[in-house]
Amino acid sequence: MTEVSSLTGRLLVATPSLADPNFERSVVLLLDHDDEGSLGVVLNRPTPVDVGDVLQAWAELAGDPGVVFQGGPVSLDSALGIAVVPGPEAMEGGGSVEDGPLGWRRVHGAIGLVDLDAPPELLAAELGALRIFAGYAGWGPGQLEDELAEGAWYVVESEPGDVSSPVPEGLWRAVLRRQRNELAMVATYPDDPSLN
Repeated sequence: MTEVSSLTGRLLVATPSLADPNFERSVVLLLDHDDEGSLGVVLNRPTPVDVGDVLQAWAELAGDPGVVFQGGPVSLDSALGIAVVPGPEAMEGGGSVEDGPLGWRRVHGAIGLVDLDAPPELLAAELGALRIFAGYAGWGPGQLEDELAEGAWYVVESEPGDVSSPVPEGLWRAVLRRQRNELAMVATYPDDPSLN
């Protein structure tokens, strides 16, 4: 098998032609991508469930909207915490820029995974934004590469604000709109092209 170039930390943005209802107009943050497969969370699928209803201890730290997000179709009964830890000045008191605060593991840049079994107080002073996801999106070896070759996804750079977008329903258009190429035009693609 050929070496897979890691897309960890990048965004997968569903193309308008992606018809799978799990991923239609979705924006997926890749948390892990290598030759053994890929794992990510859908950033723009808020549920009506408040974080306090399932993880009361973390509710105060959850960003707006303070709801659980459906991270993908796999393991919907498990929770993942993704948080942004601001720049080096926020690392005083225990962490370093390289490893971040205790209970947080860097994925890419300022974005990392939160140990939801850790006491929230341990991270409260360090976190800039926290999102809780039920489930995740997963691909087996080579599966994501096949979908990319078929044109199902655009791959773009992530920004820390993507994780905590206060209007997640608009994230698909917002991410496309900020691209500096023809992808910016895709943001104007109608929800139902047959009405065009």
